[in-house]
Amino acid sequence: MTSLTLDQANTIIAAALARSRASGFKPMGIAVLDAAGHLKAFASEDGASMFRFDVARAKAWGAVGMGASSRTLAERAKDNPNFFVSLSATAQGRFLPQTGAVVIKDASGRVIGAVGASGGTGEEDELICIAGAEAAGLKHG
Repeated sequence: MTSLTLDQANTIIAAALARSRASGFKPMGIAVLDAAGHLKAFASEDGASMFRFDVARAKAWGAVGMGASSRTLAERAKDNPNFFVSLSATAQGRFLPQTGAVVIKDASGRVIGAVGASGGTGEEDELICIAGAEAAGLKHG
């Protein structure tokens, strides 16, 4: 069974931050979670808001828990807002269906974790998460 390693998580973060800096985005927070939703690694750039950790983790937690990118979850939430509000309450605020996180998959396509970012627009956050997963040689979704 493949699991997400600390080295992979650190590679994801380093590459995501490099992409963010190269693109001129605001200071980011990036959270990488394993398949069970446990924090594997986190980084917060100098100047990032105190909310970055909670937002990045909640985006990633929702993605790994539902097996879909937070962009997909945000789209689903539009059609079924009561379910997603209830889910967020049931998860004690750890679930945030907003664009900015992707699931991380191994070579066979099995979900092994998720990465979420906070600091830019949802599209910027998602872009750097994808860059991080790809730099670690992993698939994303």
